[in-house]
Amino acid sequence: MNLIVFVWSSFFLAVLNLPRWNSSQAAPVFLFPTENRALLEPGGEERFFVGTVGKPWTSGMFGCVRTDGRQMHEGIDIKCLRRNKQGEPIDNIAATAGGSVAYINSKPGLSNYGKYVILKHRIDGLEIYSTYAHLSEIGGHLEIGRNVKAGETIGVMGRTANTREGISKERAHVHFELNLFVNDRFPDWYAKTFSEQRNDHGAWNGQNLLGLDPRLVLLAQSEEGSRFNVLRFVRNQAELCRVLVRDTSFPWLRRYTVLIKRNALAEREGVSAYEVALNYNGLPYQLIPRAPSEIKGGDRFQLLSVNHEEQRKHPCRNLVTKRDNQWELAPAGKRLLELLVF
Repeated sequence: MNLIVFVWSSFFLAVLNLPRWNSSQAAPVFLFPTENRALLEPGGEERFFVGTVGKPWTSGMFGCVRTDGRQMHEGIDIKCLRRNKQGEPIDNIAATAGGSVAYINSKPGLSNYGKYVILKHRIDGLEIYSTYAHLSEIGGHLEIGRNVKAGETIGVMGRTANTREGISKERAHVHFELNLFVNDRFPDWYAKTFSEQRNDHGAWNGQNLLGLDPRLVLLAQSEEGSRFNVLRFVRNQAELCRVLVRDTSFPWLRRYTVLIKRNALAEREGVSAYEVALNYNGLPYQLIPRAPSEIKGGDRFQLLSVNHEEQRKHPCRNLVTKRDNQWELAPAGKRLLELLVF
């Protein structure tokens, strides 16, 4: 066999023996922000989540997990894996996906999140914002608007916060969120609604970010592989309630157009309002334009329906309440809708 034939034969044999591409092994949409991936291991939750003082690991999850179920925790607290000789956390914190830097808080005294970073991502037609809190260090290369790659180190885990009790070494963690952004005019709304309170973070105040459950996102992504789609995940949220909003031009409609469902009657007659489906955290995951002939009553916000079981399981946001055996929007629900359309 001459040299040329031998080389080409070896090349083709090597190609034939390469590992087959498996689409289910495609790069995940969201990376874990630390090396801790115990969430994906059977019974690994206790090695993944950090609970609050004296409480089990479940209090480090997303949802109505604080103060005996009465308080919302809008992220997950991921346990430290690495420590220095003094016992301080030294885990690197990585960008969960490619995107850009939206906000940096380098002054721990201004937030119970301590030092934190918010990144902006565009995934499956959605603006998603990830938050990484309680950092000891923020990457010196980061600045607002700078692009970051998935997996890029953006800081170091810490335990910074401005809360009186602080965060002990034993409870060192990163607080991680996946959010949707409500309204660019939040600072004006906040000044009007809470005129006597400070707002140190402008539009990046936590009230202007509505969280998805990162645990469910990461588990769904692991199970579905390359079939995982963020837009479908958002559209399939469990419904807490439906509200009619008599407004036809508000920021959420423009930012999250992909969440609007078509209505042929409104396309013919024109749009007079939107029917909005909210999950228990108040996230508007579906919006349906409604024609004039479909609307009854003149209230700006009308509660159309409530999922009793979902409210029973997840009551802590207090968006709806029952009075004289009738469901109605609670003050927190009205306030959320006012921000949505401000």
